[in-house]
Amino acid sequence: MQERTYNEHGMAIVFDAALSGQIGPEWFAPAYWHARNALRALAGGRGGVAVITTPAGECVLRHYHRGGLVARLSADRYLWLGAARTRSLAEFRLLERIAWLGLPGPAPVAARYVRRGLSYTADLITARVADARTLAQCLAAGALDADTARAVGNVIARFHRAGIWHADLNAHNILLNAAGVHLIDFDRGRVRAPGVGWRNGNLRRLRRSLLKLGAEAAGAEVFVSTVWQPLRDGYTQGWNA
Repeated sequence: MQERTYNEHGMAIVFDAALSGQIGPEWFAPAYWHARNALRALAGGRGGVAVITTPAGECVLRHYHRGGLVARLSADRYLWLGAARTRSLAEFRLLERIAWLGLPGPAPVAARYVRRGLSYTADLITARVADARTLAQCLAAGALDADTARAVGNVIARFHRAGIWHADLNAHNILLNAAGVHLIDFDRGRVRAPGVGWRNGNLRRLRRSLLKLGAEAAGAEVFVSTVWQPLRDGYTQGWNA
């Protein structure tokens, strides 16, 4: 990565100059891409994200939105605690590490924060994982078999071995395409010291997500034998690799 920084009036952008020589504020404005017929809305997450066609290739643009009751007070503003602790730069740095480790996550393209007094807003641009569908979509289509589940477990274990904790590991944040399994959306994720507790917590969160999406429709025993046990087997294999 050829990292560069753009600063202007309380706004900072960090970007990979190897992907595009100059990335300015306009890159984070959906209207800019819409005017160039280069924007496609894509549902998902709080407030959603947009797919944009950029000089750096097809990317995903996400504006950070708050969730829960606090969103009633401020939909997208966060307390300023320093540049390094902004949601966008923290995720950008984690994605840099993931890429350096050779793990299958979205490549970071650019991150921005705009500070106003004691608060800020944040945006992130990542390379889009091409021709992929979520694990949730695979489940809905009846395409979540033992081999797929085993591959998912193996990739999760690779992230855990590297100490990468995903704050919201669910079936919507796992993508599958011809190249394999990818984890996305590392907002609030971080590098953690080895520990059984947080690793199992990640897996429990994923299991709850699958059950919420109806993974036990054919029966609890079928789910365990065809999905969950193969996923755990793949996890064990990946952890011991």
